[in-house]
Amino acid sequence: MHHIDAHLGEPLRLEALAELCGLSVWRFATVFRQRMGLSPYRYVSERRARHAQDLLRQGVPPARAASEAGFYDQSHMNRRLKLLCGLTPSEARQPAPAR
Repeated sequence: MHHIDAHLGEPLRLEALAELCGLSVWRFATVFRQRMGLSPYRYVSERRARHAQDLLRQGVPPARAASEAGFYDQSHMNRRLKLLCGLTPSEARQPAPAR
């Protein structure tokens, strides 16, 4: 998880992640899902969406936030934010509600 968080802006191939752990791709995906409750793809997608949301809240322009969070482009980020967080980029810029 630390490697994924440290490299969100870069391509994160399943093969490379499995190799870091010394596991086959199939075994890595199985163990990851058992431990995290999500597939590696879903985990990376959610981490990228949350990172982009944090950047937007800090006032980073959407195109730059998309790039830094590892999305292909701003449109890709917009779709993933809407799908995973239920937010548009302008809604994601709003401060998180106090608990």
